[in-house]
Amino acid sequence: MNNLNLLFRRRIGLQEDELVNFEKLDRVLEKTATAIPFENLCVISNTVADITQENLIQKILLRNEGGLCYELNTILYYFLKENGLDVNLARAIVFEHANQDYAAVGRTHVIILLNQHDQTFVVDTGFGGNLPLKPVPLSGEVVTSFNGEFRIRQEESAHGNYVLEMKLKHKDTDWKNGYAFHSQQLVIDIAEMNEVQKVITESTNSPFNKAPLMTRLTESGSQTLTSTSFTQWINGQIIKEDIAEKQFKELAKKHFEIEC
Repeated sequence: MNNLNLLFRRRIGLQEDELVNFEKLDRVLEKTATAIPFENLCVISNTVADITQENLIQKILLRNEGGLCYELNTILYYFLKENGLDVNLARAIVFEHANQDYAAVGRTHVIILLNQHDQTFVVDTGFGGNLPLKPVPLSGEVVTSFNGEFRIRQEESAHGNYVLEMKLKHKDTDWKNGYAFHSQQLVIDIAEMNEVQKVITESTNSPFNKAPLMTRLTESGSQTLTSTSFTQWINGQIIKEDIAEKQFKELAKKHFEIEC
């Protein structure tokens, strides 16, 4: 077993000899979502590194940090590929509900497209608190997890040919857009992730270069930490507390096991 495969299993709490196949992906995705936070601390501190397999191993698997979509889904892509799954990376554009339009920052969301049983599925562990926690088929079938309901709708547009839709548990009563993507426009070279990182780090339209953010799912809901608040969803109940800036580091260590 190579370094990445072994270290990823240790990070998410998966046995070294446990088989990873399509049928086990729900378990892998749930463990990944609860173990590795979605966070932007390197972007805020301007300490980003090139996106390579070795750098991702160092950051996420050895230093036990989290990351943004282009880091989280890329390391998961490497892990799934090592375990024999037919996977590719693709870029997507997030729908911003505040503006009711697709993000001005462009196609900076990164997802995994997995081929299995003559079908294609979206696999995503880099969408903050909006994770499906299961492979979502392009066929339109609804999948349900403890985080809500998810489906993919076929729609030809300037942004792609499919749209991920979601109805988050305890939060949404109607379906809403998550992101659009093109199923045939795959990432050929991992170096393309550096283009994504550059936009996220430098663009004035980027939502992730303004203030620190950490979030991850828990077995009972989710936790989100910013420089001004700590929010917990626990079995459908929301608990939000305002915090002083100095509390951020304490809460990051206590709830996300990250030193910052």
